[in-house]
Amino acid sequence: MLRLWFGFTDAVGRKPYLLTGVGLMALKYLLDVGLVYAVTGVVWRPFDYLNPIISMRLAEIRDAPSWLFAVLAVMTLPFMWIGASMSVRRAVDVGASAWVGIGFLVPFLNFLVMIGLAAFPSKGGATWSPRPTTVFRAPGEQPEVPLQVDIGLRAALLGVAAAVGVGLSMVFLSVYGLGTYGMTLFFMTPFVMGAVSAYLFNRPAPRPTGNTLLVAVASTLIAGTALLLFALEGIICLVMAVPIAMVIALLGALIGRAVATRTRTPIQHTAAMMLALPGIAGVEAQVGSLPVHEVRSAIEIEAPPEAVWPNVIGFSELPPPAEWVFSTGISYPMRARIEGEGVGAVRYCEFSTGPFVEPITAWEPPRRLAFDVSAQPPSMKEWSPFRHVHPPHLDSGLRSQRGEFRLIALPGGRTRLEGSTWYTLSLFPALYWKAWSDELLHRIHGRVLAHVKRLSEEGAGAVTGR
Repeated sequence: MLRLWFGFTDAVGRKPYLLTGVGLMALKYLLDVGLVYAVTGVVWRPFDYLNPIISMRLAEIRDAPSWLFAVLAVMTLPFMWIGASMSVRRAVDVGASAWVGIGFLVPFLNFLVMIGLAAFPSKGGATWSPRPTTVFRAPGEQPEVPLQVDIGLRAALLGVAAAVGVGLSMVFLSVYGLGTYGMTLFFMTPFVMGAVSAYLFNRPAPRPTGNTLLVAVASTLIAGTALLLFALEGIICLVMAVPIAMVIALLGALIGRAVATRTRTPIQHTAAMMLALPGIAGVEAQVGSLPVHEVRSAIEIEAPPEAVWPNVIGFSELPPPAEWVFSTGISYPMRARIEGEGVGAVRYCEFSTGPFVEPITAWEPPRRLAFDVSAQPPSMKEWSPFRHVHPPHLDSGLRSQRGEFRLIALPGGRTRLEGSTWYTLSLFPALYWKAWSDELLHRIHGRVLAHVKRLSEEGAGAVTGR
């Protein structure tokens, strides 16, 4: 069974495909639901869990700890691999193009693909078997001869060129055409890049798996370097995106190699798979909603709420940040001021990249200050060889919606100060990027809360003469 799930040597018939699909779907549901319930107390109902719009599913646990999202993402990988590899082999077994099985990875389409592959019987003559390691020539030409090194090099270059072309084209279409950083860009595109590079590299004859993976790695890195050199992205954001893109590309490469070495899939089918990406991106841009996430941080202050309140509504210049993360260009708070008083006043929180404009929506001294965010600066200054690099995600990837400070009186004249930020995240996969954004917001909160604590305790000490 493990060889059927994780290997590529066995064909997949209708019954094993159906039983494996139903069994693993139930197992994954139980694992995910059990983990989510243990951590958050939220129960994912089966209907909600099967919702192909992942952002809607995650909305129920938007306030869960960041590590939960990372664990859920890692737990998904083996199930994704089994489903994709078995769907590709099953597609060949029913006489369809191997690339039909890749539909398993596309939301909405995946259910139709799985139902179809489970319903159709095996087709006589359909084979999933190793191909010979020789070049096939037309009748009348010279006999088959072993491939030469130069042919392998040309195949590698062709695979890299095609994959890089796919990657750059999808960045232009998704980001600058459709304005999305969604599933198609961050998941389907690196998968297809890996699959295409591996397929073209192994199409003339089977190549070692290690060499195939190197071609996929080279394709991903070259595409990322091109984005940097064309001033489309900065270094930090590329470094953050590479881990997930590389893992997905390597999974695609393993499947692409299997398709090339074990099937007679025409190159036209591969081209059709590549051309399907823009259509998937277009549909994705019209579907889905963004859940609102909350990040809450807290600190205890040796001063009463009355002494803390003035330093919450506005505070003086913060010292330069000591945290390494802010040296990467991430925006950080510097000072805050307020114009007016009460609901309708406007607070300006100055960050290193510009001001947050925060109309006050709740004014309850000395207990609660709440505000909306009507404007915000870029989330960071990108590192780049060029003077000006401003990809759209700096403005739209993470959007603050509102914020709140709560001052809770504690015994002994102390105060618990809590700060919350509610934000939306338009980057896919949310499971991955939310872990980054939550951590960064906690660090930003920590910088502000520590400064308010210092000002409040110094002020309280001056009043009491301590």
